[in-house]
Amino acid sequence: MQTPPVVFVTGATAGFGLAITRRFLADGCRIVICGRRVDRLDALQKELGDLVHAIPLDVRDREDVEGAIASLPPAFSDIDILVNNAGLALGTLSAAHAEVDDWDVMVDTNIKGLMYCTHTILPGMIARGRGHIVNMGSVAGEFAYPGGNAYGGSKAFVRQFSKNLRADLIGTPVRVTYVAPGLSGGTEFSQVRLKGDEAKAASVYQDTQPLSADDIADSVHWAATRPAHVNINEITLMPVCQAPGPMAVHRGAKK
Repeated sequence: MQTPPVVFVTGATAGFGLAITRRFLADGCRIVICGRRVDRLDALQKELGDLVHAIPLDVRDREDVEGAIASLPPAFSDIDILVNNAGLALGTLSAAHAEVDDWDVMVDTNIKGLMYCTHTILPGMIARGRGHIVNMGSVAGEFAYPGGNAYGGSKAFVRQFSKNLRADLIGTPVRVTYVAPGLSGGTEFSQVRLKGDEAKAASVYQDTQPLSADDIADSVHWAATRPAHVNINEITLMPVCQAPGPMAVHRGAKK
């Protein structure tokens, strides 16, 4: 009987990460859940049981990442699926007025954190001859919009990094998938981006039916459960109420 895989999920205490955890747990997978909020990790560990191993982790700290992964107990140490889910957007101001500190946090989390986890876990996958890395991106990585500057740029990096990572892995059985959700509700994304302004965060989804965290978890699970010879390179998904728009044209007086 095949041993259930080990899934390592960053940013697992809410939103996409928690939904992804629950989806794989339903298959009997062993899950390593990571996050910075220790109280939530403790509560989830108690709720989800022995198939889950919770570790406090700030993906922005390379030593923390390397130490946490090196110290995993044997039952959770051979990671089969890495879901690089930890990420965030901060602010909606134009580039000229954005807070550079916000840019730093987005780059450190969305780019460097993802690279640290990938670089630490990938050698073991190659050595064992199996593995799948799922990098969570955003439609903002492909479709630009005002105020998306550093966030969109960071997700464009994740998209291209995923493609280059797959190119590096040619000749190995390790798979790489990039998942780019569109408008998604039921998460803390907009509250974080708008720095706790719940009214503004709610207005983002007013009169829409956005994607749910479960929709995203289902797409990740589907990609990870294809036959071993199939690599899903990229998944882009939007709710039917959303679509890419036309290029912006400013019409003003000639100077």
